[in-house]
Amino acid sequence: MIEALDHIVILVDDLAAATADYAQLGFKVVPGGTHTDGATHNALVSFADGSYLELLAFLRPAENHGWWRHTAAGEGLIDFALLPGAIGEDVSNARERGLAIKGPFDGGRARPDGVELKWQTARAERQELPFLCGDVTPRELRVPGEDTWTHPNGVRGIAGVTVAVHDLEASARAYAALLGRLPVVEPGRRRFELRATQIILRTPASNEPDDSALEAHLQTRGEGIYGLQFQVIPKRSGALLDLRQSHGVRATV
Repeated sequence: MIEALDHIVILVDDLAAATADYAQLGFKVVPGGTHTDGATHNALVSFADGSYLELLAFLRPAENHGWWRHTAAGEGLIDFALLPGAIGEDVSNARERGLAIKGPFDGGRARPDGVELKWQTARAERQELPFLCGDVTPRELRVPGEDTWTHPNGVRGIAGVTVAVHDLEASARAYAALLGRLPVVEPGRRRFELRATQIILRTPASNEPDDSALEAHLQTRGEGIYGLQFQVIPKRSGALLDLRQSHGVRATV
């Protein structure tokens, strides 16, 4: 059974610059490493709820890479991953529920200290769905631990992920097939609860203040992750991070 949000993927042009900016925003940023294919490298922001942000930059042109197409639209949120219980079983269950999904595929990266990490991923054919990321080596080797969870800005986790979609009902059915659960139906949105995080599907017809920004996102980047809502202690007003400093990430704290 799919258990929780695993991580958020943020495309940045320059990893060193993004690392410095996120540190200025009050996040503790940890070097990640270079992925096995040599096309990308990353830095990580880990949270007490078990999730993390992945700041990811390309090291070279990689037209065949699944995320390369996002470079045309520039920096920002490009994908997110869920943590499976047993990835092979979760993929089989999703297929039985009618979802077209591929995998598991092997992946990995080398940490700066030389430790080799291995995992498996699976991805549905629908663009608005997250991918699955299940560890082969222990997860604590991949995800920075407790000593990195205290952030000066008070962020403790990711309370919500907003996903931009064209067809609310069709996307809700696809998410239900992946997750094995039904959504909470709300006016203009569908909400799935996944442990500490809510996944919220929205269309520009939801009559919310940022509908024009949501529409622009769909036009430039297509369906998929649109925004984040951080869990902050003590709780704040929900102000939006500066888009320049967050490298295009729409996130409230």
